[in-house]
Amino acid sequence: MLAKTPRSGFFFLGSGEQSVAEHLNRTSYVGFVLASMNGKVDTARVMQMCAFHDIAEARVSDLGYVHQKYNTRHEEKAIEDMAASIPFGAHIKSIIDEYEKRESYESKLVKDADNIELLLFLREQIDIGNTRAETWIPIILKRLLTEEGKKLATAITRTDSDNWWFGDKDDGWWVHRNQKKE
Repeated sequence: MLAKTPRSGFFFLGSGEQSVAEHLNRTSYVGFVLASMNGKVDTARVMQMCAFHDIAEARVSDLGYVHQKYNTRHEEKAIEDMAASIPFGAHIKSIIDEYEKRESYESKLVKDADNIELLLFLREQIDIGNTRAETWIPIILKRLLTEEGKKLATAITRTDSDNWWFGDKDDGWWVHRNQKKE
């Protein structure tokens, strides 16, 4: 269901699309990076929270901030129902409860990973010409809770989204690939 559930906030952005499953996947990568930057937290716990933090959306859908202003989500009920329906549900519920309380440093890193995943998406949209995405970034930056998150976000805002895979655009690889020069 998460692969079929669209992230709704992008309707307001005017471009881009993403499923909740894609968001959870990318959030997990960001969470791993943040946990690695910290070096002291329980990385496995961070990864678990990243993987499950929006699992309720399989039942309640994804409501963007505008939708949430006018609707009540019953995520707690969705989590309780889900937890009751599977043998390991109590464990998943404990992971989600820790995330929602934001008391552990791991849960704060995960919330930052959640927001940084959106920041990455916005950066991609800016790089393809959606100037509206620029107006969303200051809000995202204000939401960050950890020094690791703030450091990573700063790097993202200063880096083209294709930089990590494209690298040095003047490198001869992009002209000649693996061909031997004659």
